[in-house]
Amino acid sequence: MKQRNAKFNIGDVVRHRMFPFRGVVFDVDPEFANTEEWWNSIPAEVRPDKDQPFYHLLAENDETEYVAYVSEQNLVNDESGLPLRNPQIAQIFDQAPTGQLKPKMSFAH
Repeated sequence: MKQRNAKFNIGDVVRHRMFPFRGVVFDVDPEFANTEEWWNSIPAEVRPDKDQPFYHLLAENDETEYVAYVSEQNLVNDESGLPLRNPQIAQIFDQAPTGQLKPKMSFAH
């Protein structure tokens, strides 16, 4: 198995390449680690390869906040600079003076 380095880190703000949502990374799986049922619910024509990092996001769109599980190929850095409103962010992260989100020590592995 080849070694994959995750492109995004915990605390990075990202957005989905195709769908209108963005969020902050709070966990990373080096490769797909969800259920087959979840996997098969993705339409085959857009289903990503399992052999890549997958990210757990505190995500949000115009309507709601939620947790998303997204493949690396479907994420890009969010350059908007807009604040995220997901209330869970403040429970997991501290915001550095630079604006960067850093995991609170109680959540560090």
